[in-house]
Amino acid sequence: MDMSGLNLNDKPVEAEIIEEPLKTSVSREKILEEAKHILYANEKKGISIVVIGHVDAGKSTLMGRLLYELGRLDEKTKRSNERGSDKIGKSSFSWAWGLDGTTEERERGITMDIALQSFQTPHRQFTVLDAPGHKDFIPNMISGASQADSALLVVDSTTGEFESGFQRGGQTREHLLLVRSLGVSQVIVAINKLDQVAWSRSRFEEICTTLRPFLIQSGFHPSKSAFVPVGAMQGVNLVGRDDALSADLSQWYNGPTLVDLLVGLSDKLIPPVRDLTCPMRFPISNVFKQQNVGAAVSGRLCGGIVQVGEKLRVLPGDETAVVKSIEFEEGFVPWAASGSNVVLNLTSIDPVNLSVGSILCPQTDLVPLATTFTAKIIVFDIAVPIMAGSSVELFHHSRDVPASTVKLLSTIDRASGEVLKTNPRVLGKGTSAEVQIALRNTQVSGAAAVARGIPLETFRNNKEMGRILIRRGGETIAAGVVLEING
Repeated sequence: MDMSGLNLNDKPVEAEIIEEPLKTSVSREKILEEAKHILYANEKKGISIVVIGHVDAGKSTLMGRLLYELGRLDEKTKRSNERGSDKIGKSSFSWAWGLDGTTEERERGITMDIALQSFQTPHRQFTVLDAPGHKDFIPNMISGASQADSALLVVDSTTGEFESGFQRGGQTREHLLLVRSLGVSQVIVAINKLDQVAWSRSRFEEICTTLRPFLIQSGFHPSKSAFVPVGAMQGVNLVGRDDALSADLSQWYNGPTLVDLLVGLSDKLIPPVRDLTCPMRFPISNVFKQQNVGAAVSGRLCGGIVQVGEKLRVLPGDETAVVKSIEFEEGFVPWAASGSNVVLNLTSIDPVNLSVGSILCPQTDLVPLATTFTAKIIVFDIAVPIMAGSSVELFHHSRDVPASTVKLLSTIDRASGEVLKTNPRVLGKGTSAEVQIALRNTQVSGAAAVARGIPLETFRNNKEMGRILIRRGGETIAAGVVLEING
């Protein structure tokens, strides 16, 4: 059997060890009370931020240098990355190696999967998700964006490169639409590589002028967006502008550094409200086979709380697993709450029964499995309109499945919500509409032609579990929210 699609590592498996069942040590009510106190009383708020942008904009380099400036990348690792990147003729990628960990990523010089790091400032605890910029890895980028509260967009300011990323088909434009559609409402734009255009103020302002109306059009409020000039390779304006390398920039810019904006000194980043009382939902973004027994899964809690010893259901399917331990911010914790990016170490389950895109939930509050549902969508800037019966790819967290727009129910006025037309023939760019979507059967010939349902909830019940993206032919064509599960 081909196990590659399960994203399992291939460490050798030792003899199976039978473990005693774990039991929860604290009542859920007590954990809920403690979680509310920590989340709402603690001044050091936690924020997950996804780093996005067109390929080669310098995202991984910027984050690698930032981690070094903040003391999260030590000198020994820095020197090792410099020697390693120089050895394969890619010395300019040494900072990016702080996040690009796989051999293939380092050899190709591009991020392929989500890299996760964390750092602290006096008032913020950040979880950083570095997303791939190459269009071939958009599904991985969607997985990262679905785990984030805020976004850091990195753009290449060099002549022609910004334009290439922002024109139709460029990832600057698509990434902004994707993260906003997935609920991210706060964005910082880091205009990078200004050192390569002689720290041109006019170039910085030209890019800001181009991006501002698109951000507003995409749904980002001006009060929740900010622009900052940086030189990632040299570390200019990441945490300060005190050295000689910053002299040219300091002649015309006296605004905040990137870290100033990240810590929210201008109230640009506001930690979202966490729903602790709703049923726990945990979409799996990665699976790791363990040497002894069970498996580890990573992802972000989309509501509720989870604790060590809790028995969870894996959907789709009939399997259950027990939470052996919880890893959070480089340590082990007895419980985790909504909005946390964690690793759950599971026991009492074979890793083969866990896959990217599956949902963990309490046995008493199962997520509905949907094959047909009604959604309200917004159609992006597309050349070919959407018609009834159009074949599409449906993205929900880390899962993507083939689907069809079986019915176009109505077009809707985006401002008032009033129905403009029922049963439209097509949906063109910029249209807001209600549609019925059905999963397409993917069974081999001779098998029963029944599509397998996916765990899905209405936006009303759980905002993060109720968001969807629709792609076609390698392009994101629409995004929306689930209104009703039909079957």
